[in-house]
Amino acid sequence: CDWKEFYGDVKEMIPINAPEPRGKDVDLRLFVDADFAGDKVNRRSRTGFIAYINMAPVAWSSKKQATIETSVFGSEFVALKHGMEYTRGLRYKLRMMGVPLSGPAYVYGDNMSVIQNTSRPESTLKKKSHSVCYHAVRESVAMGEIVTSHVRSEENVADLCTKVIPGGMKRQYLVTQVLYDVYEQEVSPGGDKVAS
Repeated sequence: CDWKEFYGDVKEMIPINAPEPRGKDVDLRLFVDADFAGDKVNRRSRTGFIAYINMAPVAWSSKKQATIETSVFGSEFVALKHGMEYTRGLRYKLRMMGVPLSGPAYVYGDNMSVIQNTSRPESTLKKKSHSVCYHAVRESVAMGEIVTSHVRSEENVADLCTKVIPGGMKRQYLVTQVLYDVYEQEVSPGGDKVAS
């Protein structure tokens, strides 16, 4: 199965007036997550993401979703679409500054169903209510703008933007992935201390 069968010969829009890229290629990564129905008053979900350039955090977002989603799948897809749109804007800005990109941006999420639906051309969507986010993200994958990949929930730093994480080894691990030198010892995702 091929992406062309679903989206034709789509390609990423590269600005014609962009300057010649100079210097070393940069790598873009985005960790995205959603907290399904986290608002106790109106049950809106929260989108969160952290963007990295060469593994240095450059931007983060934590925002209530505009719609009330009725499933975890839907709220995660909305979050992924917001992350994809931010990544598209960041890629454009970097290109307009003459910064070369190493390839597609890597977008990590912890919902396996969403990742499989965005990375396999043959997957189908049965709910019309999720179709806009579904096709927007899949088209971005088809044009080579992003690549989606699964990350374990314990290692998804975007959890810091969507949920209250109590003190402990998981929080300590996630914080060390965003803020360096906060803790004296490194911590593995499982909570074990690693010798420095």
